[in-house]
Parts: sequence; C-alpha cells; structure tokens
Amino acid sequence: MDEEYDVIVLGTGLKECIISGLLSVDRLKVLHMDRNDYYGGASTSLNLNQLWKRFRDDDKPPESLGASKEYNVDMIPKFMMANEVLVRILIHTDVTKYLNFKAVDGSYVYNKRKIYKVPATDVEALKSPLMGLFEKRRARKFFIYVQDYEDDDPKSHEGLDLNKITARDLISKYGLEDDTIDFIGHALALHLDDSYLDQPAYDFVKRIRLYADSLARFQGGSPYIYPLYGLGELPQAFARLSAVYGGTYMLSKPDCKVVFDDAGKAIGVSSEGETAKCKKVVCDPSYLPDKVRKVGRVTRAICIMSHPIPDTNESHSAQVILPQKQLGRKSDMYLFCCSYTHNVAAKGKYIAFVTTEAETDNPEVELKPGVDLLGPVDEIFYDSYDRYEPTNDPTADSCFISASYDATTHFESTVKDVIAMYKNITGKELDLTVDLSAASAAPAEQ
Repeated sequence: MDEEYDVIVLGTGLKECIISGLLSVDRLKVLHMDRNDYYGGASTSLNLNQLWKRFRDDDKPPESLGASKEYNVDMIPKFMMANEVLVRILIHTDVTKYLNFKAVDGSYVYNKRKIYKVPATDVEALKSPLMGLFEKRRARKFFIYVQDYEDDDPKSHEGLDLNKITARDLISKYGLEDDTIDFIGHALALHLDDSYLDQPAYDFVKRIRLYADSLARFQGGSPYIYPLYGLGELPQAFARLSAVYGGTYMLSKPDCKVVFDDAGKAIGVSSEGETAKCKKVVCDPSYLPDKVRKVGRVTRAICIMSHPIPDTNESHSAQVILPQKQLGRKSDMYLFCCSYTHNVAAKGKYIAFVTTEAETDNPEVELKPGVDLLGPVDEIFYDSYDRYEPTNDPTADSCFISASYDATTHFESTVKDVIAMYKNITGKELDLTVDLSAASAAPAEQ
C-alpha cells in the first residue's frame, strides 16, 4: 500500500466506481478502497437474508418467499434511459461486456388518482386517456414541434429561440392544461420540481426528445433499461474495468482516513498503520463528514409482492411517477417495480419501492399514497436516510466528494454529478462521442 497514486477513491458506490473506471481508462494510477467487504456502498443490492438482517435484525426470512440467493434487492433502485449519458459511458468504457440488460416494461404517471401510461409522441398523445379530445390535439401539436425540432434547422424552430423563451412561454403557445404540463414536465422531462418552467425552454425540449428517442430504441413499453441481477452489478462492472486498466482494489480496509498536509490539502489515505500517497481523493460523503452538509432526507418503502403493480398492464418492471401537485406535496413520489424476469426475486415475486424526499417524520403516512397503489404486499420495510452535498473547495483541499443519492428512480441526477466530478478532477469534459446506434456496442436486450 505504501505507493503513490494519482487518485485514491474511497467507497465502492456506483458514482465512485464509475469515476474510478473513467480515470483508469484515462491511464491515471488509481487505488480504490472500501471499509466494507462488498461492492456497492449505499447502492449495493442485498439478498433476502441480508435484507432481513439489515431491517429486521434477523437473518431468517419466511421460507414462502423462496431462496435468499434468488433475490437482489437494490438499496438505491434506479432505471436508466436507453439513450442517456450513463449508457454512453457504459459503451465508451466497454463495460457493457460485463453486463446484460433488459428493457423495462412500462412507464407511467399518476393523475387524478389513477395510473396512466406516459404518452411520449404525437401518436401516443392521440390515444392517451389522460387527456380530453381537444387537449389531445393541442398536445399532439406540441409533440410534433418537439419531434421536428433540430438545432441546425431554423425552419423547425417556428420563429422561437428556445435559449431565450422559457418553458412556460413555449407551453403557453400550445395552450396546454395544468395536468398535461404536470406529466410532461415530471414524467417525460423528469424535472424534480416546477422551477424548470421559468428557465430557457431548450433543456426542456431536449429532455423530452431524449425520452422519446429512448422509447423508440427498443420499441417497448418504456424508454428505460435495467441490468439483470440488479444495480449491484454496475459498481462491480466498473470495478472490473478499473482493474483491467491497472486500478488497484482493496476491500475490508477499516478506518480509512484521509491524510492532509499543513495547508489542508489531501496527500494520502491511511488504514491499519499504512499510508498510500496521492494527488487527489475521491469519496462518498461518509468518508469526509466534516466537509459535507445535510440537504434533505429520503424516505422509502421496500415491498415484496406476488403480483405486478395494478393498472400497469401486468408489467413485470415499471416506473410510476406521482407529480408533486397530484399529491399536494413539495416533491414528487416514485414507484419502482422489478421482478423475477430481471433475476432480482424468486419466481412469481416482485420487488417494489416507493420513494420520496421526506417532508415529515412519519414515513408510513407520507408514503401511503404510493403504497396504496401497490395492492396487497407480502412484506414491507420502511427506511429513511439523510442526503448530503459537499461544502468544500476541491481546488484547495484536493478532495472530490459525491452527493448522496436522491429519491428519483432514474439516473438523471446521478449522471450529472458524475460528469461534473469528472470535469473537476481532470479539468476536461468527458468525451462520449460514441455511436449509440451501433448494435455491436449497445447493451443488448436479453
């Protein structure tokens, strides 16, 4: 361990493993350490025995649920969009050879106490029971504008400069109703709140295009994909990538402490009496608690069921977004469901999560609108965890700290954080110029 590295990464959470893999591909000398004896950190996947041990302090789950090893229950459940940046990173780094993906069956939105499929194109808008006849026509015109919009074709802009007008201005041009704006903004563009309405419309349009393009890629029921055996496979895949490019991994390293010089700059990491020197440290918030601040709290219900979520067309995997306005909340609520078809549960069993940004100290009451949509559950666990963001200046202390995972069940915010960290660490933009249409490189649906 007494060597010098370009970067030492602490924690094997998904963000840290992606960063480690990218830096290794860039031929930096990387040491990756974790106090745990398993990969994944906060974003690990648990088998049934581990789930019971963690939440019930007992490692004997009911035999009726099947074998423990058949379960891979994500602690940070998220789907990835088929055309999003994370998929580009997977292809760019060739991590796809370590993973198999399957398309997610359904993408839904909660509106007026019911669950509806999310329409993403002009054709789907005309069929959707979400809207009345006249609203369908208005929505169709809006979707045609979005689908036809091209940066370098002024004719497709219809005289609008999307960098100058707001999303609210664009929407008002088509006269869309509040409920329509709700599902477009939160279930298609995946905005976390309504602040996007007063920001330039360009990003809003690009987000909707990404959703529609991702939906078209597999021509399935949703734009999302998900790895077989759960998200715990992703950190391990990036760990393998890092190792291929010379990265060194050390698990079960207790008491990992960042060592600073007199000027407060990180110069290494010590563990068990040894110190590895480095130029930069990358870590999750738990390794440098005095350099982060609490910014929120995620509350969630983890459910094991014997059926799919009702009203999702018998989908074995699905996301349902409950926009904040529909619940009278400040933040959205998310339903995530996967099953034995993704190899995360025993035959006939489904794993569902209900997550949201905590606004009260009572998870059971707060999550009830989402849990009620699940129907009967075999087992339910309630859990909450604090969210942290870094407060330090990396240029002063050479410490690059990731933000905690939010309540969303998609990778939008996670990838944003990774790309920003990569730029801060290396001083350059991440080059992801890969051809997503190349069948040989893309994650194949299994």
